[in-house]
Amino acid sequence: MALVTLHSTQNDPGKAMQELRDGLRGLSPRFLLFFASSAFAPDALGAALRATFGAVPSIGCTTAGELVSGRMLKGAIVMLAMDEAELHSVAIATIDDMHDRERAIAAVDRLASAVGIPAGDLDPGSYLGLVLQDGLSVAEEAVMEALGTATNVPFIGGSAGDDVKFRATHVFVNSEPRTGAAVLALLKPKRPFHLLKTQSFDVLPETLVVTDVDEATRTVKAFNGKPATQEYARVIGVPVEKLESRFQSNPVGLVLANGEPFVRSPQQIKGTDVVFYCQVKQGMSLQLLQARNIVEDTRRDFAAKVREIGGCRAAINFHCILRTLELEQKNQCDAYAKIFAEVPTVGFSTYGESYIGHINQTSTMVLFE
Repeated sequence: MALVTLHSTQNDPGKAMQELRDGLRGLSPRFLLFFASSAFAPDALGAALRATFGAVPSIGCTTAGELVSGRMLKGAIVMLAMDEAELHSVAIATIDDMHDRERAIAAVDRLASAVGIPAGDLDPGSYLGLVLQDGLSVAEEAVMEALGTATNVPFIGGSAGDDVKFRATHVFVNSEPRTGAAVLALLKPKRPFHLLKTQSFDVLPETLVVTDVDEATRTVKAFNGKPATQEYARVIGVPVEKLESRFQSNPVGLVLANGEPFVRSPQQIKGTDVVFYCQVKQGMSLQLLQARNIVEDTRRDFAAKVREIGGCRAAINFHCILRTLELEQKNQCDAYAKIFAEVPTVGFSTYGESYIGHINQTSTMVLFE
């Protein structure tokens, strides 16, 4: 069995790809997953990938920081390579218009056709869905809703970044860079895999009901029938002028019956409105959250999952940029990275995580037994 994680800090895309190729140590990859700094010109990066790895099926995206076993990086490329011994099959499809539900469903049908099974009959225990999305599209929810309609296979992934410049993000399908698009991979691994979502929040009793919202721009105008900033500040217990400084430590969440929150993170204030990184809908009831320690919670949750499955050969970590920024502010990046020092890991700092919807301030992971 061969599943390899690699990275390069070379700033020339051709040299970086050659370093990655050399690191395969003779492995013949059947599938490549990569995450690359936006410092690389997308066309040059794609050309270097194609020149180095040829027609090997691949998906990738630009980042707001990269993760590899035991390290958090900037300006690098990280890669996961799987060979024939690891995969029964791999299929890749692109959603060129993320706002078009029918195109998303058609992309899933193409994946299903490639493996010879109707989309609705795909076994979620046998097939792993990966999704990478344009992080500036404001359309991730539409994609995830369509995927959930088309198949029972859960798609996990993240939204591409551009190192917090918020100008242009790219996904790659078989070395070709795209904007305004999402790329899907449907894998059938030969050994078991598991999914993990971890966040670091307590759920507080205070509730904010969305009573006026522009869903298309993720802008909440009113909570509980009052101006959004006024009511949000009231439930936290701070003056409105201090509200924005509490967004990271006190986001809100859509809380499931089991008490698990799916985080909705505020981005900025516009007048008396609050703009979010994720879509919030009219009538949605959101509970106030209180931040805990990211390093401690992630270490605990990751270790517990590894024990549960009896060991982990490799992991993919889709890690929210808001978590990265908090780790940087608290000088905890090294401590976070060391959680994965003993497990071959690749990942990136995302502009949102994809797992049963589009969420923020989480790490969503794939663990391979």
